[in-house]
Amino acid sequence: MRAITEGWAILGAALERRTDRDERGASFVEYALLTALIAIVCLAAVTMIGNTTGESLSSTASQLP
Repeated sequence: MRAITEGWAILGAALERRTDRDERGASFVEYALLTALIAIVCLAAVTMIGNTTGESLSSTASQLP
């Protein structure tokens, strides 16, 4: 009976270590996706601001003598 209890304890500890490792991997993937999404949003914002600013400056430059 004691051997069965010890076996379950060893199995539980192994599963716990494996779960911790899996969660760390998932966290890394989540952070990588979040960073990629933020980068895409920043690039889109800079592109839109750049286009608007470029048009405004072109309009102003064409009105100068």
